[in-house]
Amino acid sequence: MSAPRPRPISSARAPAAVGPYSQAIRAGGFVFVSGQIGVDPAAGALVAGGIGEETRRALLNVEGILGSAGLHLADVVKTTVYLIDIEEWPDMNVVYAEFFPANPPARAAVAVRALPKGARVEIEAVAAER
Repeated sequence: MSAPRPRPISSARAPAAVGPYSQAIRAGGFVFVSGQIGVDPAAGALVAGGIGEETRRALLNVEGILGSAGLHLADVVKTTVYLIDIEEWPDMNVVYAEFFPANPPARAAVAVRALPKGARVEIEAVAAER
């Protein structure tokens, strides 16, 4: 008996993929959420307000995608946060902590040169299925 094939997941509660990738993929008991930036899915534009608001919107996008998979942020086991300015890490971290108040997932945070649409932060996540 072979394992089920990986299946794409999509949600209207997050921006549509703008390239040859899925918002998320369900495979091997996990859901792998593609990197999300602070784009409001209704407006199709990056939110205003700086790193804090972009972090909030990115995590709301992750949450929306997970919801379409029947999962929650509490199911996230690993995130990677990409920042164009590592000096903004403390401000990002304050908002990030609001979304993971208890038992936060493992995380890496790295500085990058640039992100799509001029975003300041991008967040990807891996969630374990229940």
